[in-house]
Amino acid sequence: MLVYPVTLETDGRKWFATSTDFPNLTAAGNDKEEAVGSAVDALLEAIAALIHDEKDIPKPSGGDTFVILPTVASVKVMLYEEMREQGISKPELGRRTGWYWQQVERILDVRHRTRFDLIETALQAVGKNLYVTAASGPVVTPERRDREVAGVV
Repeated sequence: MLVYPVTLETDGRKWFATSTDFPNLTAAGNDKEEAVGSAVDALLEAIAALIHDEKDIPKPSGGDTFVILPTVASVKVMLYEEMREQGISKPELGRRTGWYWQQVERILDVRHRTRFDLIETALQAVGKNLYVTAASGPVVTPERRDREVAGVV
């Protein structure tokens, strides 16, 4: 999963999350948890815009507070980065998979809930395999993810 650092600050009424990796990103919430949740949504939008514009996605840097992107979005970023590294265009991915352009657009849309078997097919089309590993530790549900990453729990 991709984990990006954020800086959390408050003005006494609202909490704000910013990112050094995405300088134009600012997310807000009534509390830390809400600000971190908004930061995840803002990061997904920023990454989606970079993919749409066919630009590089910044590598996560270091920090004290982090947000975790959803697993499907993280794997889609890996696919996109591999395509860029190999010089594979969206039309070429469509040719290799037999997909129409709408399907290729969805497979690279970090906001779209794509099935893993389709992502695996796309990765194989660029010469990569998807391996999944389960790790020991506390269960991080989507509801708890933002609180735990922000150090609230």
